[in-house]
Amino acid sequence: MFVQLKTGHGTDRGPSWIGWVDFSKTWKTAYFQGRTLRRGTGLGLPDANFYDVESHEDFWISGPKRDRSDTRYGPDGPTVEDDAADAYRAFLQGTPLPGRENG
Repeated sequence: MFVQLKTGHGTDRGPSWIGWVDFSKTWKTAYFQGRTLRRGTGLGLPDANFYDVESHEDFWISGPKRDRSDTRYGPDGPTVEDDAADAYRAFLQGTPLPGRENG
């Protein structure tokens, strides 16, 4: 998944990552890098779809894009986590994401 921190940064300028995100059964809670992120609407930033339940920082979580346009205005691309690097490279070459082989 593509994850970007929104709080404290200009539009699409926060740090971002490509990594594994675990979701609850209802998809209302995400777990990433030891954080518990809740899906929310009406968050502090209009382009955030999750917030950290402890720090209240806003995040954007979405599937990665093959054209690498995940960050619209950021100076750098996302940091690819080591444990997700092989799957991400395969995805960029056209392989479906793990768990999405059938759509």
